[in-house]
Amino acid sequence: MSSINEQPIPAARPVIGEDEIEAAVRVLRSGRVVQGPEVAAFEEGFSRLVDDRHCVAVNSGTSALHLLLLALGIGPGDEVIVPSFSFAASANAVRLVGADVVFADIEPGSFGLDPAAVEAAITPRTAAIMPVHLYGHPAAMDKLMPIAEKHGLAVVEDACQAHAAALNGTPVGAFGAGGTFSFYPTKNMHSLEGGMVSTADAELARTLRLLRNQGMEQRYANEIVGANMRMTDVNAAVGRVQLAKVEGWTEQRRANAAYLDAHITAPSVTLPPVAEGARHIYHQYTVRIQGDRDAAMAKLTEAGVGNAVYYPTPIHRLKPYWEPDQKAGRTWDLPETEKAAAEVVSLPVHPSLTQGDLERIVTAVNDLGENL
Repeated sequence: MSSINEQPIPAARPVIGEDEIEAAVRVLRSGRVVQGPEVAAFEEGFSRLVDDRHCVAVNSGTSALHLLLLALGIGPGDEVIVPSFSFAASANAVRLVGADVVFADIEPGSFGLDPAAVEAAITPRTAAIMPVHLYGHPAAMDKLMPIAEKHGLAVVEDACQAHAAALNGTPVGAFGAGGTFSFYPTKNMHSLEGGMVSTADAELARTLRLLRNQGMEQRYANEIVGANMRMTDVNAAVGRVQLAKVEGWTEQRRANAAYLDAHITAPSVTLPPVAEGARHIYHQYTVRIQGDRDAAMAKLTEAGVGNAVYYPTPIHRLKPYWEPDQKAGRTWDLPETEKAAAEVVSLPVHPSLTQGDLERIVTAVNDLGENL
């Protein structure tokens, strides 16, 4: 049980410091607050995380996915292969452009799309594959890209949890036709709210800029039908401050994860594996619990250690997907997805943890013992 003098350790802790506040106030005082120089500077700075690809800032990670699919021309009649073990936004973006979601199972280690399951799910209607770099671990891009190339498919990377993650030296967001990132406050870096699309294709980047701004590059010279999904300069200014700090925070997350790896010994807990060649940036430190997960989480909470399940219900079992599939008589065989959803628990790994916090986490987890 946590001491009365010990504060609970939060599962996540967004950072909003004086630097971020000063940046926001500076922009507000400038009077230029929408789609101005701060956004352009943020895009330029972020491009260094994705092998200098073109970057287009938008108002959320969901918007980034939505606009990238639109820009690629994916829509009604198309299918996109998506993992069901992810946040709903991954599949929602596909539905929002009118395409059909096809769920494929995941690898048990990375929690990313299983390449064999992806290949088995391809049909004549398949237009794209959407790997999700879940929890900050890169998906198996070394195997997924050849599959996409063989079948002529676009690859849309959902890297919303994986800023600066990499596989064999290539950063996520620099593999496919485009990568998407989120700057929601609980992410490894944030802009209060916002998103980014990365792409090596200059024409695709221009289309994305049109789509985010009512279809126009010049005011009142609309070229295509677009929307308002712009990022404000206030958001971008905060994002620029965070961008300067994210590498240090990432290394602290990795060091925290290494400490947990070295000291958690409870037989009922399976530590997060890291694939060969992968740079895991630990958006979440996600373990598997063998036994009564609810009881384990209750014990951790009682010990003052924050914990959470991401994601308890796979997307294919959520109402907007489950009910139409039931009516159509469609079922999905996703055993690894179901197993992960039943076992995972994420523990604190954020860079605000102290050495004392890490020791408390280890003690609480090891106290779970062997049988739950």
